[in-house]
Amino acid sequence: MLAEAMTVLAAAGGSAVVQAAGTDAWEGLRSRLAQWFGRGDAARERAELERLERSAAALEAADAGTADRVRTRQEAVWTTRIEALLEDLDDDEQRAQAADQLRQLLKEAAPASASELGLVSGNTFNGPTAFQAGNHNRQDVRFGPRP
Repeated sequence: MLAEAMTVLAAAGGSAVVQAAGTDAWEGLRSRLAQWFGRGDAARERAELERLERSAAALEAADAGTADRVRTRQEAVWTTRIEALLEDLDDDEQRAQAADQLRQLLKEAAPASASELGLVSGNTFNGPTAFQAGNHNRQDVRFGPRP
């Protein structure tokens, strides 16, 4: 049985997979997490890449009615996979090293804060203004009367 800190770390990993899928952060997280799971075994790393891609595809394919259920399921799948890997390591030293690697991976994959993204808040705009922040936004700007 894993220590509580390792269980929390595994849950953070599962959550990170679900949050990153379909975003700009996905490629980096996906490849680093596959390497972490592979532990130097190229075949295992490829298998994990395929599993991660299937998860991303399932999340992308979910419609509004099933999105929450699919997200919850995928998060549980990856939490369980991470827990299993940590449990299967031979000794406490290996487990601690793997946990440290995962913590670092998750820290680096975490979304940047608003200040790191160059976002601003608390501004006042007077007159015609177009302002957009975030990822995957769509903005249609028209000034003047509608045609």
